[in-house]
Amino acid sequence: MPSSVAFITLGCAKNEVDTADMQKLLLEAGYQLTNDYDNADVIIINTCSFIQPAIEESIDTIFEALSLESVSNGSTKLVVAGCMPARFGDDLATELTEPDAFLPCADEHTVVDVVNSLLGNNNAPETLSVTLEQGPSAYLKISDGCSRKCSYCTIPFIRGPYHSFPLDDIVKNAQELVDGGARELVLIAQDSGLWGRDFDQPDTLAHLLEVLAQTFPNTWLRVLYLQPSGVTDELLSVMKRYDTICNYFDIPLQHCDEAILRSMNRKGSKRAYLDLISRIRSVLPDVVLRTTLIVGYPGETEEQFEDLCDFLSEAEFDYAGAFAFSPEDGTVAATLPDQVDEDIKTDRLQVIRDLADSISSQKIAERQSMTVPVLILGTEEDGQIFGRTQQQAPDVDGVTYVDEGSLGEIAPYLITDTLLYEMEAERV
Repeated sequence: MPSSVAFITLGCAKNEVDTADMQKLLLEAGYQLTNDYDNADVIIINTCSFIQPAIEESIDTIFEALSLESVSNGSTKLVVAGCMPARFGDDLATELTEPDAFLPCADEHTVVDVVNSLLGNNNAPETLSVTLEQGPSAYLKISDGCSRKCSYCTIPFIRGPYHSFPLDDIVKNAQELVDGGARELVLIAQDSGLWGRDFDQPDTLAHLLEVLAQTFPNTWLRVLYLQPSGVTDELLSVMKRYDTICNYFDIPLQHCDEAILRSMNRKGSKRAYLDLISRIRSVLPDVVLRTTLIVGYPGETEEQFEDLCDFLSEAEFDYAGAFAFSPEDGTVAATLPDQVDEDIKTDRLQVIRDLADSISSQKIAERQSMTVPVLILGTEEDGQIFGRTQQQAPDVDGVTYVDEGSLGEIAPYLITDTLLYEMEAERV
């Protein structure tokens, strides 16, 4: 029997893609994947370390794995991969001596060598050709790293500078995902709008989307994590031209106050952002907008917070995520004066989340009686079939429950009811 490897993936969708890449490499090298952690030969934990709560979750998961009898007696090897070893480097191995190996993001392509070494497999096995089976929706990473220097963010420490993946490689990866069953490709990056600008012959996200739309005419395309500067006229034009490109923007604005944005080392203002939103909606009237906001950033006054709430109300985002500022070691923001009290941050976070829920609930309720295509994703334990519309991104925007449908099918449905983020629909 081939040796078996089990994965535990924490954090964002980018980590899910990294895990899938490592799994494919291991399968091609002749290893077997398993969910039986007690009997796996190797467990690989793909960690997240973006903010302190993610670090704590990663550490808890590592110690849970270390408590398994097979790990504690040495019959199962434990590898800590991803963001934690990338962020903390040799310090992590010094403080955390129990794992058998550490594999930072930049070295994940060597996962086969690491596993071979741990298991004493010195002979390179015959390389197999493997296509991973996909669900109806799959993430497609188009770049890695980030060269922005936002004062609160650890991503540049973890992932390194921004670098776009070549167009041909992206199309090849997309073909593998579609061949594996994907009907929706969700394009992700630290900043999708920068794709192609770092090439010797610069390219654009708009061109990439057009190539994918023409190559895969029956596949939905969705772009996530787009900074304001990435919303170009060319991009809006391409999105308007193709029905399979979801009219959906995930633009993490973080705040609207110009002084706070400058302290964050970001550009923008309340007026500039409202103008951007108006420009998007003028071209794509049915567009869905999501943003992410930070409350309790150092120096944020009550007046600035209230202005943020006013901005949220005026912008009328379909979805808005909010987080309390987390002072991360190594970032400029962690050293700034006027750190906001934790209780104040908690109170502000609750206020803005309640406001975002109220706005979203109303916006989603307006979809009732619309007929829209739904991608069928699966069935709940009670037999309820569910999917997503083009207005709903995976994992964050809820799902649509339907009366009938087959896995991977895209068909028209009438929205009959909504409840906050969830919708109900009947087949037309």
